[in-house]
Amino acid sequence: MAVGIFDSGLGGLTIHEAVARRLPELPLVYYGDNAHAPYGVRDTDDIFRLTCAGVERLWDDGCDLVILACNTASAAALRRMQETWVPGDKRVLGVFVPLIEALTERQWGDNSPPREVGVKHVALFATPTTVSSRAFQRELAFRAIGVDVEAQPCGGLVDAIEDGDMILAEALVRSHVEALQRRMPRPEAAVLGCTHYPLMADVFQDALGADVDVYSQANLVADSLSDYIDRHPDMLGTGAGGTFLTTGDAERVSRKATQFLRRKITFQAA
Repeated sequence: MAVGIFDSGLGGLTIHEAVARRLPELPLVYYGDNAHAPYGVRDTDDIFRLTCAGVERLWDDGCDLVILACNTASAAALRRMQETWVPGDKRVLGVFVPLIEALTERQWGDNSPPREVGVKHVALFATPTTVSSRAFQRELAFRAIGVDVEAQPCGGLVDAIEDGDMILAEALVRSHVEALQRRMPRPEAAVLGCTHYPLMADVFQDALGADVDVYSQANLVADSLSDYIDRHPDMLGTGAGGTFLTTGDAERVSRKATQFLRRKITFQAA
């Protein structure tokens, strides 16, 4: 009955941790495509191909339901996968929708027409590919009107976090926040549109100011997944879970993951 969690690297471990806390009895299989990370600088066809390969590997492990914990994959590949590639007995879900539902104060599955919401000025921090895809803005437009989104591509931040260079990561966060504030001086809310960024949430909050609501995804995705499984228990596959897979060097990725989460994580070759 395992659920698969896919990411281009280590960022999806923040989703894995939140899901494991929310659903401790649910077996999980994590797949990190570390050999090809980061996805944020790749073109959409490349991201689609790599994401499909990773999802197929998770299906092979008995995960009929897969979460794309990678925002870049969710932005660049998910809709195309759902429309042209995913078979009827499988499900692949992204991480944007739970975030937007929280931002617009909608319940899961509320398909009513878009309406005005309380927040009017939103800052989006994401990888260059996620920003250029405009996937966040499209999903938001299905649910809300009159919301101004200013997007900031955060080049270099994922690499700094994965390398464990938190001094550089903090400097990059503050630089990207300053760049965005030159275009949108007073955002009401900020969306951390990458699963690596929750590790820097306190820095984003400090740089933006206490009056800005900062949204990150891990707990929101975990709650939405719990709700989805309650309504679709048939989508739980036969996999046993408890596995961390990587396309990279398993020993090196295990060291970086242990540093990333500050607890022992052991990857094996995918």
